[in-house]
Amino acid sequence: MRRVMIIGCPGAGKSTFARALAQKTGLPLYSLDRIWHRPDRTHISREEFDRRLAEILSGERWIIDGHYSRTLSPRFSACDTLFWLDLPLSECLAGIRARIGQPRPDMPWQETEEDPEFIEYVRAFDAENRPKIEALLANPAGKDIRILHSRAEVDAYLAAL
Repeated sequence: MRRVMIIGCPGAGKSTFARALAQKTGLPLYSLDRIWHRPDRTHISREEFDRRLAEILSGERWIIDGHYSRTLSPRFSACDTLFWLDLPLSECLAGIRARIGQPRPDMPWQETEEDPEFIEYVRAFDAENRPKIEALLANPAGKDIRILHSRAEVDAYLAAL
């Protein structure tokens, strides 16, 4: 495990898992949210994002936290290990609600309230993203694929490391 990508629905716990995995493995951690978003809630250009992502992907060791479906294919090509936190919608929504008002090292700002547009994105996540993920994983090409379906499975995986 040297080049790790972590994907899944917002609220699934990707960033929390990524931090714990980085701590246990010593791999450098990169948060796509931290790269994409600016503190004023704007974002960098796609070109700048793609350039910065390409720099990370060229490295020998990394953990990349974030779904960002537009970049799934290049990240998958470069990784040796993929974790898909495939948690139920109810757990993802609970995760989003639990982080309101909490500082997050993976985001340059603190969420202060529920964003209805974001909640709709989360509700549609499975229908819009599962087919893309399943197509990507249909050709694992020797990669270590780990699909975790609950917070208990996530905790058990980390405890076993």
